[in-house]
Amino acid sequence: MTLLPIAQALRTRRDTLRLGGAIARVLQAGDLAILSGDLGAGKTFLVRAVARALGVQGTVPSPTFALVHEYATARAPLLHADLYRLRGAGLATEVARLGLRARRGEGAILLVEWGEDAAEALGGDAAIVVSLAIAGERERVASLSGHRAGDIV
Repeated sequence: MTLLPIAQALRTRRDTLRLGGAIARVLQAGDLAILSGDLGAGKTFLVRAVARALGVQGTVPSPTFALVHEYATARAPLLHADLYRLRGAGLATEVARLGLRARRGEGAILLVEWGEDAAEALGGDAAIVVSLAIAGERERVASLSGHRAGDIV
């Protein structure tokens, strides 16, 4: 695991799209990627960039109310989860109910927004953890850690 986060400035949407492509290149079947940051930091936009880079066509909406959306990719099924509404007591039980850990065990790639408190319930050992911070009206800073973070160029 990368011990010190790798920071990357995201000055434009294009920078975020490039980061999404770089993340997609290193993700493998069964990987967990956790995205954290304040509301409006760009977590869902980054997930869309990863999904597009993995070949997902069509709309990639936020799963805030549906909790989980699944997409077919050539590499592995891609599950995009948003655990914002599940934070707090009972989070591990709800994650188990959604079957996310089981799907990961079957080889699905998990991209989980607001998943930092659910890492163990998701099977632990996140390949990538992306923490997004708002640095300006249109600028973000992404801090990456996890055992695949060093492979992102």
